[in-house]
Amino acid sequence: MRTARRMTPEQRRRQLLEAAISLYGQRPYEQVSVDDIVAAADVSRPLFYRYFSGPSEIYVAALRFAADGLIAKFAAPAEGPLLAQLRSLIGEFIAFAEAHSAAFIALLRGGSVVATAETGAVVDDVRRHAVAEILTRTGVTEPSPLALLTLNCWTAVVEGTTLTWLQERDLPRDELEDWLVDQLVAMVTVTANRDPDVARTLRSL
Repeated sequence: MRTARRMTPEQRRRQLLEAAISLYGQRPYEQVSVDDIVAAADVSRPLFYRYFSGPSEIYVAALRFAADGLIAKFAAPAEGPLLAQLRSLIGEFIAFAEAHSAAFIALLRGGSVVATAETGAVVDDVRRHAVAEILTRTGVTEPSPLALLTLNCWTAVVEGTTLTWLQERDLPRDELEDWLVDQLVAMVTVTANRDPDVARTLRSL
């Protein structure tokens, strides 16, 4: 029997989102029903439909909710050497992907039923914030086209590598994080050979 709890509308919405996020972390989107979500949140179906029109709407909202939490972690105060900070950013991303592995795999895998313009916009937002955070921590305010291309390519490497790792788990997580940091350093070093601005930034760091 459901216990009566006094909650604000925002608290009830958050309760549904947290229940949905937990389920999407365990099973693909198409295997999570409204009944599953309301049972996990311990609420009624009418209450669910007070906040969401159906499964697709709560999925997008849950992804946005989770992504906002990840972006907030990206923006945490910087501590320690730059490479340690970058490793921390990578760790936060991998932890996010691991906690929502079923949804993450479905979202980034081509042809997924949940890969829509709305979900794509959420993923793009996370990418933009990751690149912006790296630029902020390196003190670069006006990145060159090659610098932006390098960072955007690296985020694609992080996503693709994490996707493969979630499916195969054939490498310890700490080794994966170190390797991704090394990849960024290598890519920036190559770019520095062609871009004087990147070379100056690299020398200053």
